Amino acid sequence: MYYKEFISSIGKLLLTSNGRSLTGLYLQGQKHFPEQTTDWKEFAELDLFIEAEKQLAAYFAHQRQQFDLPLDPIGTPFQKQVWEQLQQIPYGATISYGTLAKQIGIPTASRAVGAANGRNPISIVVPCHRVIATSGKMTGYAGGVDRKQWLLQHEQAKADSISNLVNGC
Repeated sequence: MYYKEFISSIGKLLLTSNGRSLTGLYLQGQKHFPEQTTDWKEFAELDLFIEAEKQLAAYFAHQRQQFDLPLDPIGTPFQKQVWEQLQQIPYGATISYGTLAKQIGIPTASRAVGAANGRNPISIVVPCHRVIATSGKMTGYAGGVDRKQWLLQHEQAKADSISNLVNGC
């Protein structure tokens, strides 16, 4: 396992890779933060890390709305199904856990969807922050609700500016 730390607008991030794909993107202090073991190697010059850092910097600068990185998150088939669906949520938009459960074809699984969201190992790139409670309340983000709100406000600010340009405002 390779890793690299990256300082972003939202704090320190830990990138992990199997050498071919991104396996993790963790916010410092988040729940389920992986423990480094002796077989982990810091490898800042891995092309994948260089590209991930470039794309993340563009995202934080409002110059990128989608990521184009090879991903290989480790999880159960159900978790992977949820994480794949998360990537379909448009930039600047939010959906509820219940809606996400319906989209994967299991409408009664909103709690299981929430649990899978909380175990998402590739934060931001797999945008679990775009899922909120049906009431619209900010709930359950492994990186902290304050960071979830920051990410949503960051995306919404860009989405609003694009909308204003399109509508001539």
